[in-house]
Amino acid sequence: MEDFLKEYLAILKLEKNLSDNSITSYSNDINKFITFANEQDVNDWSGVTSTIISKYFNLQREIGLGSTTVARYLSSLKGFFKYLFKKKYISKNPSENLSSTKLTRMLPVVLTVDEIFNLLEQPDVENKLGARDKALLELSYSSGFRVSEMINLKISDLLLKEEVVRVLGKGNKYRIVPVGSSAIDSLISYLQKFRPLLEKRMYSHNHVFLNVRGTKLSRMGIWKILRKYCEQAGIKKEVHPHTIRHSFATHLLEGGADLRAVQEMLGHADISTTQIYTHIDREFIKQEFHDYHPRGK
Repeated sequence: MEDFLKEYLAILKLEKNLSDNSITSYSNDINKFITFANEQDVNDWSGVTSTIISKYFNLQREIGLGSTTVARYLSSLKGFFKYLFKKKYISKNPSENLSSTKLTRMLPVVLTVDEIFNLLEQPDVENKLGARDKALLELSYSSGFRVSEMINLKISDLLLKEEVVRVLGKGNKYRIVPVGSSAIDSLISYLQKFRPLLEKRMYSHNHVFLNVRGTKLSRMGIWKILRKYCEQAGIKKEVHPHTIRHSFATHLLEGGADLRAVQEMLGHADISTTQIYTHIDREFIKQEFHDYHPRGK
């Protein structure tokens, strides 16, 4: 997929005389989509559909992307797909009928409590990677962190005696989030027994979650970990790195948690962002009605 992008960027530079900054912007925008497409097991531009593009932008909105940035990303993709179609590299332009207003916000996928519990049982905690994965999944569900926050978490941020974690969120703002006993136990086991086996002093930089090279985990690394254990647990839903965060918020609200408390834990600047999870709760209630009411079918 990258080869076609290189060709397109060269055309933009030579024929349209765009600045280096503009070329870099196009490259970054389209490469982000390539990463998402690869996560969907799409490795060829002819396999991209309008549905996949919509899913991509729904995900961007879920993680807080603004409408202006959405419009720019879409413009970059539409220009690229128009080029691919014109050159006959693809037989159909999947972005042709898409507009930023048509990319409606879908409710995010969440796991049930049983699915979460099953997922958390999958890692083999007797080896270093399994112990790391167990701690990562437990903390993610316990505290609802964004993937970027998990990646950049430092050991100094873990205030486990106080049962809280300090996390650096959007806008370079710290927030303090409670952490449950199961996550604390998994973290202590990983940090004491197994993280030293992964740590490389020149590269680890005090990050909590390390890969086999001793550097911090990447977003793709976390996605692969999640996909692996979802497959082991037999979970068929389309899960992405923010699914556990969505499940964390949904389960809190289903259990009766205050919306503003959940907003604070998630680090949302605007409560309207948090309110999407109340819609999920309503969808759950409707589904329960249809499934179990004698006249609800």
